[in-house]
Amino acid sequence: MSAQPGPAGPSDAPEPNADTPARPTWPDPPGQTAAGQVLTDLVLTTFRLNAGFLAVAQDLAAAGDITAAWWQVLGGVLDEPRSIADIARRMGMTPQGVRRVADLLVERGLAEYRDTPVHARVRLLACTEAGYWAVRRITLRQHPWSDRLGGKIGDEELRAALATMNRLVALLQA
Repeated sequence: MSAQPGPAGPSDAPEPNADTPARPTWPDPPGQTAAGQVLTDLVLTTFRLNAGFLAVAQDLAAAGDITAAWWQVLGGVLDEPRSIADIARRMGMTPQGVRRVADLLVERGLAEYRDTPVHARVRLLACTEAGYWAVRRITLRQHPWSDRLGGKIGDEELRAALATMNRLVALLQA
């Protein structure tokens, strides 16, 4: 982001680092276009939005007696079993994070590992009936919540925001 670091206060001063040049010698950042500044603002707003969505997701997930992270991983296999790597790509998580959550889901009977004939070393994670039931209980609260919030903005404006976000994701992945 383009924000310049401010002076450190006495309580939050970092340890001195011999590799850090004196501040007066730092190069000035290049100018930023209007689109670049708007994108920077969008990224910062997205961080705040993500924090808000995560808090709501944690609250909604409690209806299924699971965590938001468990809900996210289960969401990656509701339609079909998938490998850990596929779930990670689909849900925007790291494979290591998915593996940790998947192991917990399996341990608790909410998901199961299945062998795949395509590749002997790759197992697929599949949702169990208990996992589907947990997600159904969440959905009973999530749909009214999203209808209320979405209704305050409108589907046309939300579709435009979604299209823009999808374009940004595609550009970042290119």
